[in-house]
Amino acid sequence: MSPSKETIRHFALDLGFDVVRFTAAATSHQTQNRLRSFLGQGLHGDMAWMSDTAERRADPQVLWPDARSAVVVGLNYAPDCDPRDLLQQSDRGAVSVYARNKDYHDVLKKKLRRLATWLHQTSQHEVKLFVDTAPIMEKPLAQAAGVGWQGKHTNLVSREFGSWLFLGEVFTALDIEPDAPEVDHCGACQRCLNVCPTNAFLNEYQIDARRCISYLTIEHKGHIARELRPLMGNRIYGCDDCLAVCPWNKFAHATREPDLVPRAALLAPRLAELVALDDASFRSFFSGSPIKRIGRNRFVRNVLIAIGNSAQPGMSVHAARLLADESPLVRLAAVWAFKQLSSTAEIATMRSQYHPIEMDADVAAEWLA
Repeated sequence: MSPSKETIRHFALDLGFDVVRFTAAATSHQTQNRLRSFLGQGLHGDMAWMSDTAERRADPQVLWPDARSAVVVGLNYAPDCDPRDLLQQSDRGAVSVYARNKDYHDVLKKKLRRLATWLHQTSQHEVKLFVDTAPIMEKPLAQAAGVGWQGKHTNLVSREFGSWLFLGEVFTALDIEPDAPEVDHCGACQRCLNVCPTNAFLNEYQIDARRCISYLTIEHKGHIARELRPLMGNRIYGCDDCLAVCPWNKFAHATREPDLVPRAALLAPRLAELVALDDASFRSFFSGSPIKRIGRNRFVRNVLIAIGNSAQPGMSVHAARLLADESPLVRLAAVWAFKQLSSTAEIATMRSQYHPIEMDADVAAEWLA
C-alpha cells in the first residue's frame, strides 16, 4: 500500500527539510514559453547547458514520461544578518550566503536520496531525484506546489522563509494529490529591481544573466566587461543584493542545518589572502565548497576586480605580483586592478617592464586602455 501524502510529508520533514509540498510533474505552457523567450534572446549568456537541454527543461514529461507527481522540498539557508553589511569593507571579499559552507547540492542530495529510497520501497513506484543541476524548472514547480512564488527578481520567495530556500525534487510515478499553488505576493514592491548594482533586470520577472554579478563571478568563463567591473564592488562569488532586500525576509530565521551555517573563514575573508592562492591551496581551502568548481583562475580574477575596487593604493602590490601569472584571465584582471590603484607614473613605470606586443591581444589592450 502506498504511503499517504501526509506520511510522505512527515517523513521528509523528519529528514530535516523545512517545507514539503506536492504538485503534478508538469509545467505550464506559459512557463515553457518564457523559457524559450529567455533562451531565444540569448539572455543566458555562456550557460550553453540551458539551451542544450531546453526541450527536457521545458517539460518534465520529456525528461521522464512516467513521472506523475513531484515532491518539492525546501531547505532554509537564511543568514543571521544582512549580507550587504560586508559590502562596506573594501579589504574583504563578499561571498554569497549560499556558498559559505558545504556545497548545497551535496547537502540536499544526501537527504533526497533517503527520501527517494524510502518512497520507492514503500510505494513500489519508480522515483528520480533532482537538485538544481538537472534540467528541470524547479522554481515554477515550487510555485505550483505552493512552496512560494517566483518574485520579480526571478528567484523564489516564501512567506515563511523569504528568499532563502534551497530547492530539491523527487519525481515519482505515484499519483499524489497536488497541494494548492502559491500566488504572487510581490505587489507594487520593486526593491529587488532597484538595488541591482549592474541593472541586470530588463523588467519585472525578466533578468539578463549577462549583467548579473552572480553570473559574471560564477558562470562566466572569460574576461568581465570593463564597464561592469567597477559595479561589482567587493563581490567575489555571487551576489545577494536582490535577495537580501526582499521585505518577506522579515519572517525568515537563520538556518539550523549544520552544513549550511557559515564557515568563519568565509564570513569576511581578506582579499590579500585570497588573491595569493595558487591552484593547490585554492583546492584545499575550498574543499567541499561550491566555489571549488569555478577553479582558481576565475576565482582570483574576481578577487582582483574586488582589489581594483578597494580604493586602497596599498593593495596594488597584490595585483602587481600577478601581472605575469600563467593565466591570461588572471593577468588581465591584475592589469586592470593595478591601474585602478596606481598613479600615472607608477603605471608607466610598470608598463615599461612589459611588452604588449609579446602579450595576448586582450592583456595588451588592457595595458593600453
